Amino acid sequence: MVLDEKMCEENDILVTWEKNPEGSRDKNMGQKVYKTMKGAGAANIAVGVIVLVVGIVAGILLIVTGGKLISDKSKILF
Repeated sequence: MVLDEKMCEENDILVTWEKNPEGSRDKNMGQKVYKTMKGAGAANIAVGVIVLVVGIVAGILLIVTGGKLISDKSKILF
């Protein structure tokens, strides 16, 4: 395996490409992986924040409605 290093002009980072036996290169494969991981991480954080907010709101609504039921239990007839 032959290693070839080249400076990526877009991002000013050093990219190492491995040369395949047939001579073609896996261009920017590392960058693609990191972009995919970045997107997955951002999505996980966004979903986590949404779930946290929905959970807090649901808990507050349950406490408020439960309090109303307890305060009005003398008015409820069965």
